[in-house]
Amino acid sequence: MIWGKHMNDNQSLVISKAPVRKALAMIEYSTVSAGITALDIVTKTADVDVLAAQTICPGKYMILFCGGIGAVKASLEAARHVSGLIDEFILGRPHISIFAAINGKEALPQRAALGLVEASTGAAAIKAADTAAKTSWVNLAEIRIAHGMCGKSTVMFTGEVAAVTAALEAAKKEAVDKGMLIDTALIPNPDDKMLAAIANRRG
Repeated sequence: MIWGKHMNDNQSLVISKAPVRKALAMIEYSTVSAGITALDIVTKTADVDVLAAQTICPGKYMILFCGGIGAVKASLEAARHVSGLIDEFILGRPHISIFAAINGKEALPQRAALGLVEASTGAAAIKAADTAAKTSWVNLAEIRIAHGMCGKSTVMFTGEVAAVTAALEAAKKEAVDKGMLIDTALIPNPDDKMLAAIANRRG
């Protein structure tokens, strides 16, 4: 079953339905041909649900899928053999807030610290977001997957300064360990106009 849409790299990633209590995996390829070949393997190998399969900047291809942990592991392992693999992850119990953050539907509250992580792949960004959300009490505001950023991805989360600081350090370590970290930022007291500008960008 395919829950997301097949879109081009000028459109943001949208997940139409958040899976409940399912393992989550993502795999990212350097070419569209490799990605579609892998998509065929993913769907044929095991009973998994494809949440999104699309081209992303700059001409890469990503597949996000979920299902029982055994099925997800089998499909991911089979797809790893396709050449052009850039990055991948598997989460046995992904934090539920990931899905709303990918859709960019979470509000940016006033009077809350803001943490940002910038990674070179979508897979690294989602894994960093999951780590952040599981480390401390923060709100995942947005996970932006390679849309209009030449293949880079960003994570934004908010909360108390101490919570955001702890989440940022954990997410940073996750991205560094994967060799995918580009930059991070902590804004303890973001200005309301800045938050409004970000909200307008998100539409």
